[in-house]
Amino acid sequence: MMIWTDSCHQSASDLPFLSFPISVFSFFPYFLLSSTSFHTPKHTQIKSTEFRSVSSLSLMDDPPKHRLLTLLNALKEASKALHTNTNPFSFLFSTDSSAAIDTLLDLEVKAHAVFSSDPNLRNLSSILSSLPSLIDKLHKHRGYFPRSLLQRHLTKCKISDLAGTIQSEIQKYIDRVAVRDLVDALQEPPSRQDEEQRQVKALVEFRQRLSQGFDVEFQDLVLRAKVFTLLECVLFEKSNSSSKHVKEEAAMTIAALVKFNKNVFVGLVLMGPTIKALIAMASACSIRVLSSLINFIRSPLVDEILCSGEISKIIGFVRWRELGLRVAALDCVLELGYIGRKEVVEAMVKEGVIEILMDLQREGCSECECDLAFGNCVSRFAIQVEVGEGLSSQEKREIKSEILNIVKEVSQSEAEFATVSAEILWGSSP
Repeated sequence: MMIWTDSCHQSASDLPFLSFPISVFSFFPYFLLSSTSFHTPKHTQIKSTEFRSVSSLSLMDDPPKHRLLTLLNALKEASKALHTNTNPFSFLFSTDSSAAIDTLLDLEVKAHAVFSSDPNLRNLSSILSSLPSLIDKLHKHRGYFPRSLLQRHLTKCKISDLAGTIQSEIQKYIDRVAVRDLVDALQEPPSRQDEEQRQVKALVEFRQRLSQGFDVEFQDLVLRAKVFTLLECVLFEKSNSSSKHVKEEAAMTIAALVKFNKNVFVGLVLMGPTIKALIAMASACSIRVLSSLINFIRSPLVDEILCSGEISKIIGFVRWRELGLRVAALDCVLELGYIGRKEVVEAMVKEGVIEILMDLQREGCSECECDLAFGNCVSRFAIQVEVGEGLSSQEKREIKSEILNIVKEVSQSEAEFATVSAEILWGSSP
């Protein structure tokens, strides 16, 4: 436990691969500080809204940094357009990628002074500096003789490859900025509201990056920065320095990491305190995250919940006063019934899940959405178990019979038993 706690506090020297020279942001050229918009053709103008997801966490406090990231994203979009438009048959159309080329050349001039002063961007600066010579070579072969067509085709292929490399290099840099800022934000206890907003923004933007799909280099960056451990620290810390909102955002980020690469992060979830922390939070969001993890990890996580004795707590949330938590808990119970093995379902029945669902269905709710959430919940649970993946055919018949017996015992009238049992046996009426 001591090792896990110590890893929650990392200094900048512990993460040298995330360090950046101060001069990158402090001495930003005046022509880039004066405006965040760049001269691009109207039909290729990049809207500022495209950069919201990758803006830094402290951009309002660091305008030069904001403009650097804006410049990088403008270059990324232009190189992406050039890489896409320069297809194998583009040599037949001399103006096919001219707009993207003009945009990239314009941005290359503005970026050279900035990138050459940053060791982390020198490689990108070197790649960009080779672009004008390729463009000049392309313009020399404008004819339609076979040799000109071939040279133009080969040159455009080189330009397309170069654009792809530029895009990749920029993404690496932006990823490093995002991970570094996330680490910084999570290690600062949010004593003020603006610091809490900084943490929330960092977590939201990190999830947006994860949603772009798997990237082995980004994963390596995340693992080296121990982001998962920091997220667990936010969830599990007992000093309550982090707000409920921040903890919920951290929980959703853990779920996003699991979806990002199941092979790596599932083991961390099963071995760490994540599940206990989610249940201890006792909020609608934390239980929804738990349900999504159950749905994604399947039997290993359900078995872990059973072994840790958390089944009773999850079922207990169905009785909670907060409507959102009750709805989330019911969904989680249904997920457990679908995936769980015989031991899991039997534990749920032993904890009185059928009796609780009968009371819930009988009491109803004055709100329309509540009625939809809790209506026919007994038969829904029984059907989830019957069509689920954790039980054999024989075990399903035994559990179904046991559910019917419990329904008969707790029913307040013959009519109620007849209605509920019919729903279990043949499904509810529309």
